[in-house]
Amino acid sequence: MDTVFSISLPRQAYTVAVVRDVLGAILRRSGLCPACVDDILLASSEACANAVEHGGPSPDYEVEVELAPGWCELQISHTGRAPDTAALVQRFTSEHTPLPGLEAESGRGILLMRYLMDEVDFSGEPRTSVILRKRVTTCDPAGSGSDSRRHSPVRFALL
Repeated sequence: MDTVFSISLPRQAYTVAVVRDVLGAILRRSGLCPACVDDILLASSEACANAVEHGGPSPDYEVEVELAPGWCELQISHTGRAPDTAALVQRFTSEHTPLPGLEAESGRGILLMRYLMDEVDFSGEPRTSVILRKRVTTCDPAGSGSDSRRHSPVRFALL
């Protein structure tokens, strides 16, 4: 069964925790293994924190999630400036990815997203978006889908 979740939030720091709480509840109740849930929550928190910090001039940002058997896709979008794609490619395809200094307060989010997720992509039109994809496994044998019928998606919308 597919689950689709969408939420629009104000660009305020506390909303990152709101996304973690709601998304975590959905992922756990879907029977995903705890390691997959932890990876998705940390990567999505980093993407949401970036949207809060860099999402101006819009007062809000959006999180869309699709959970299907075997994979999870998240899209976090805002109207702010897109990251320089050429600089990202150069930074993350070199033999040695430079890390921020120990005293740096930022600069690790994209590295974490790339480490935790199977795919990370950026788009800049019409909204700046980060797309996170992860192959997932379930721990719940009941959620393995022994029923061969196709179910309609379960949809959650908190707007």
